[in-house]
Amino acid sequence: MSIRDVFSKVFLKYIMQRLGQCVLVIFIGITITFFIPRLAPTNPVEIKINQMMNGPAKIYPEAIAAFREAMNDLYGLKGTIGEQYLSFWKRFFHGDLGPSIFAYPRPVSELIWRSMPWTIGLLLSTSLISWLIGNLLGGLAGYHSDKRWTKWVELAANCVRPIPYYIFAFILLVVFCFLIPIFPTTDAYARGLKEGWNLQFMLSVLYHTFLPALSLVLTGVGAWLLGMRALVSNIISEDYVQYAEVGGVNKKTILGQYIMRNALLPQITGLGMSLGSIFSGALITEFVFGIPGMGTLSYKAILNFDYSLIMGVSIFSIVGVSVSVLVVDLLYPIFDPRVRLN
Repeated sequence: MSIRDVFSKVFLKYIMQRLGQCVLVIFIGITITFFIPRLAPTNPVEIKINQMMNGPAKIYPEAIAAFREAMNDLYGLKGTIGEQYLSFWKRFFHGDLGPSIFAYPRPVSELIWRSMPWTIGLLLSTSLISWLIGNLLGGLAGYHSDKRWTKWVELAANCVRPIPYYIFAFILLVVFCFLIPIFPTTDAYARGLKEGWNLQFMLSVLYHTFLPALSLVLTGVGAWLLGMRALVSNIISEDYVQYAEVGGVNKKTILGQYIMRNALLPQITGLGMSLGSIFSGALITEFVFGIPGMGTLSYKAILNFDYSLIMGVSIFSIVGVSVSVLVVDLLYPIFDPRVRLN
């Protein structure tokens, strides 16, 4: 058997192990998410019935019983917990997440697909921008720690890092929407505009989402910067870096090939985790600025105790994080030759 065949067999085994772990994590995560809402004492169907009975219309007991049975069947709440669990997986494999309770009769999948582009557009761009800027500044600050500008950069990062992103969003909202009214206070685009891929709509979206994006970027940059600086500070003391400096290797080469490349490995893992978590949305930021993303949708689902919608949002979040970690695991051998050897 040739070396190439051995490598292909080992790499295939590596892929299958990671795929198996990903599927297992998704299965366990979805199962836990299924049972947690059903352990709560509140039943969304009974809440709906109580709202109807408190209304002005007269409803007969036979109609209430028929309505209860129909709603339980519609939302997968009919039968025992075990029967509901099996029914859920049957519907899940057919791509049916059921209708939303508070937005009835609209399907959960439709609500999620309408909210997903807003969250991906906001969080994907801000995650990548903050990761790139934070790692670049952190690498430079760690390597040129004797420079005066690095002290100011670290001070700014340490000041911004402890502030939660939603507090930073409130600060930006107060400053740039009320004290200095430059940006709008709410809505993802100007009212009256029709959604579409045209220049006017896209410019309006960029204008309205600039502040929430800025709050996420600034807090993200601080975290990535401090993490990269700590990694670079440890790598600088390694023997191979010291040997390269004594040997007269160009400083840019040392920083890029010897230090940054090794320091980026754990940062890439962190990026994969952060990209996976975007499917859950930035709840408070989206709610404060009126962005109709996954965070706002999650808030409405929890507020109305919408089983189907809570499950739908949770499933996308679980799958997103699991698949992101899987992709990072599969790409890791490209960045780290030691994984290929193992």
